[in-house]
Formats: sequence, structure tokens, C-alpha cells
Amino acid sequence: MTQLHAVNLHDYAALAQERLAPEAWAYLAGGAGDEATLADNAAAWAALKLLPRVLRPLHPGHTQVELLGRTWAHPIGLAPVAAHGLFHPEAEAGTVLAAAAQGAACALSSQGSTPWAELVALVKDEPGRGPLWAQGYWQGSLTRTLALFEQAAKAGMEAIVFTVDAPVHGARDRERRAGFVLPAELSKANAVLGSHPPLPAFEAPPLCAGLLVHAPTWAELQALIAASPLPVIVKGLLHPDDAMQARDLGAAAGWVSNHGGRTLDTVLPTAAALPAIRAAVGPAWPLIVDGGIRRGTDVLKALALGASAAFIGRPAVQALAVEGARGVAHAIRLLRDEFEIALALCGCATPAQLHPGLIHKA
Repeated sequence: MTQLHAVNLHDYAALAQERLAPEAWAYLAGGAGDEATLADNAAAWAALKLLPRVLRPLHPGHTQVELLGRTWAHPIGLAPVAAHGLFHPEAEAGTVLAAAAQGAACALSSQGSTPWAELVALVKDEPGRGPLWAQGYWQGSLTRTLALFEQAAKAGMEAIVFTVDAPVHGARDRERRAGFVLPAELSKANAVLGSHPPLPAFEAPPLCAGLLVHAPTWAELQALIAASPLPVIVKGLLHPDDAMQARDLGAAAGWVSNHGGRTLDTVLPTAAALPAIRAAVGPAWPLIVDGGIRRGTDVLKALALGASAAFIGRPAVQALAVEGARGVAHAIRLLRDEFEIALALCGCATPAQLHPGLIHKA
């Protein structure tokens, strides 16, 4: 099938399920526990009702936003997803090329199939491309984690997306039923060399088999931000107090996310968490949001509620599985077109004109 068979992101999801092995689909599409948060993320955006204005001046209009020192063509980006090589032979190269062609920001997982430096080299001179960010987790020590950050900087990445909401994996029933195991050769392209710090001896059985002895705290985040060679974006924020603390420690931006419903089930959907976080951190600090974004109206609602940009994760990889780079580029284009239509029909000439008054309060 060609991209003409997909007219929205839901179509790409259905086509990807047809093409992927059941265990790969379980990994990509599944969530934690009963997948309540996975479902709630999308449902929460859909439940928000728009209250558009009419007869507003719309010319000249555009979709550009100013974020983290750059002008973006539009406020849509690709969230980090591990091991793109599991889903298509083009792997992250296809994703990066598509993002560059569509002017989209692209955050690339440290657990990817392709080294960051190779991906940057593909598009670094591409005019109109969006920013490239490296995503990573705590590596067990400050030294190892800063080594990952230095690796990203040397590769040419522009910021670090430091994910803080997954000190342990979620209980993913769908993956376990399918017997899925992430192939190491598809997820270690950016691994930090050397061994993790050893676990100490415990007098009593420890929580999560002792793994949490190496989990980061606010002190580690503060040290990382102070020593990082790149701006640090903190991903995985749901509580307003956490967002304020990340801002006060000097994070370049916050990322409202519940890990796509893949870690802790029944947590607040991001659409519900976003307004309180924006109110807490004030208007100036950049906020990114992901989780359940499937339509251009979702992007518009996210910006109206205070987000600076909205990112998609699963939909981009589903499009990659269907048609490689062409599929990803088409998926971004579909979302861009829907966003432009929604912007105009809500009476806004630019994203800067979006505001909470466009969301109906029941």
C-alpha cells in the first residue's frame, strides 16, 4: 500500500498493525497495566471542546513558533522512541530525514538503532530542518550520565531530553503476553561504554531488587544541569511542583509526559496535567507536551492550554513501519495540515494567538 491509503494518523496505526509481527506491535502499541492511561491520553484531548471565533483577520498568517532560540516552521515534533530498526530497515535515518523534510523537531532516543552522529550528519545542512535533540536516562552515576551528554554534544545534537519518569520499567502486560524482548543490537547504538555501578549488599530484600539505589534525585538533576554541555529539557513532568522545581534548577524547558502510558497506569492524562503546570511555572518557561496527540485539533488544544509545542511518538513510528521515511513525512504533513485548518477555523492567524478561551469550559 502507498501513503495514499492513509488519510490520518489512525490509518497509519491500522496499517502498521497489519505489517508488524505481533510481538513488535505489542511493544509499540501497548502500555502499562490495564492501559487506562494509554487510552485516557487520546480521550482527554478529544473530550476538550473548541469554542472558535469567526470573522477574525487571518492574513497574513503562519504556523511558526519561537522556541529555545530557534524559529520552528510549526509546533509539531517527534518524541523519542527506542529501536526504530525493529520497525523498518531505514530505522532512525528514515525518521530523521522525514522530520527534516517537514521542518519538524526530532528527539532521538539513546536506546536507538543508529548512532546519533550518523543521524546528525544526514541532515545537519538541510535548510529549514527542525532541531535535533538527544534523549537519555540516568546512567547509574553522574560521570556516566555526563558521558552520554558529551557524546550527544559531540554528535551535534542541540539539547538533551532527560527522562525522569521511568526509574524502573512499567508492568506491560501486553508485551509479556506476546513474549517480547527488545533485541540488544537494535537499541544500543548510543550506549555508554563501561559497566554500571555495582549494587551494594542489602540486609533486607530491597525495593525493585535494589535497582533504585541508582535512581536519580533532584540533587543529581541539579548537578547534570550545571555540568551539561547542552541545554537540558526535563521530560516526564505531571505535577506542578515538580515542574517548578525543574524550572528553578535551570532546566531549559519542561516536558509534560506520562511516558505514553507505558510506565505507571492510571496517572493523569497529559491534557489534564498541562493547564496546572502552565499556571505554576508562568508564561515564559517553555513547555512541551506529548501523549495521545493524534489530530491537528489536539495540537491546537495543547497550545491553547499553554504548551509551546506538541510531540508525537507512536504515530511517527507506525508511519515508519508502513512506508519508511515517506510514511513519517506524510504523517507529519497530515498533522500539519490539520493544525493549519484548525488554526484558521478557530479564528487565529498564528499559534501565538491561541489562548485558553478557545476551549469550552463546561
